[in-house]
Amino acid sequence: MSLEKIQELLNKHKLVEGMVHSQHTPRQDIVETLVHRQHLAEIESLLKRLPAGEIAAILEALPIDDAILLWQKMPDERKNDILWEVSDAIREQVAGIQEPDFSDSQINAFELVNGRLRQVTVTCRKDLDGFQPIWIDLLSTNPAERVYVGRHFGLELPDPGDETDLEVSTRFHVKENDDIHLHSNFLLDKYDHSRSVPVAFILHEGTLFSLRNEELPVFRLQRQRARTRPGYVTDNLDLLIDLYGADVEYSADSLEDIYRTLSKVGKQVLSEKMSDQEAATVLAEIAEVEDLNGQIRSNILDTQRALGFLMQSRILSKRQVNDIKPILRNIESLNSHTAFLFDKINFLMDATIGFININQNGRVNQLTVLGVVFMPINILAGIGGMSEFSMMTESIPWPYAYGAFIVGMTLIGWGTFVGLKHFESKKVKQAANGKLRK
Repeated sequence: MSLEKIQELLNKHKLVEGMVHSQHTPRQDIVETLVHRQHLAEIESLLKRLPAGEIAAILEALPIDDAILLWQKMPDERKNDILWEVSDAIREQVAGIQEPDFSDSQINAFELVNGRLRQVTVTCRKDLDGFQPIWIDLLSTNPAERVYVGRHFGLELPDPGDETDLEVSTRFHVKENDDIHLHSNFLLDKYDHSRSVPVAFILHEGTLFSLRNEELPVFRLQRQRARTRPGYVTDNLDLLIDLYGADVEYSADSLEDIYRTLSKVGKQVLSEKMSDQEAATVLAEIAEVEDLNGQIRSNILDTQRALGFLMQSRILSKRQVNDIKPILRNIESLNSHTAFLFDKINFLMDATIGFININQNGRVNQLTVLGVVFMPINILAGIGGMSEFSMMTESIPWPYAYGAFIVGMTLIGWGTFVGLKHFESKKVKQAANGKLRK
């Protein structure tokens, strides 16, 4: 239906344009402009609703003259996506030498040269021609770019964000063509917010494909190591194992940051006094490190499952199995650390909440003391407000009578307060003596 509509609009445009050119009128330029704008608006409105793949199919089906005319009406911001979908023959006819580029994405290809990785930044499709990479890293690629790269190497590349929505049991599997698919979460520990970033891995005919939508420190570290250390990697499996190992190291560094944060928080919590505002700040920090600790535990367990799957798949060499074993031991160690941190976080949170309760009890105690101190004063004030007081003091001038009454209330209140403090101190001394006897 879209193809028929496009053909109808193009035919109408050419028909009306031809009629206008055949009639020489004083207002011919105005009529041509209006007709051009009308049909251009209709074509652009239709093209906005169509995906890039469908537009490319329309260009393939149209006669070449109509395809060129339609390409001229195409919005500039959509041309790059459409160029990824059309064949090279149509692209050369409608767009000339213009080629699709990786505008907002980043694709890095690596080949093994003398035991080191040599990086090639892929900026256009020609960069992949005649290239035999050991690793292709795709960052923030759109569907058209993934389709082209996958078609070039003979596989289908998924969206990493969609793949982690799969059931856990299907995140690690082997395809019928012996391609190995792994979908894992990698830690991204930022100052303001820490989270897990989904990454999809595919092992295909000696090449490791990694797909993600965010830059990760682990990948930068891996690229640096493989470029500077001869013999660091020998094949795509080494790269994958080292990426998982680097993720475990990164998680360990994040755990050390948690220890430092909890040490600082612990000094505040174990102090003699803490205000409610300080307690609120401490609770916010504890909640943040608790979330980070949970993210780390989840990620290293995911890494443990991925490495276990690789070992069970029996595709690793004996050396690679030996490389995985220390990584698994590190994961076991980190698991115990995260469990310890959870206990420490719970203790500090309970202690902070205890300070809040103590502060509240102190305020309630102050109100109770004030109530006890002013209770006899309120009784005297009630009596003083009755007529009997004026009858008893009718022969005394009122300034002296009320002055004596106020002094009496003050003395009674002060005596009550001193008595309460004395009994409280006595109880504290008795409790201390009881502890010393024990």
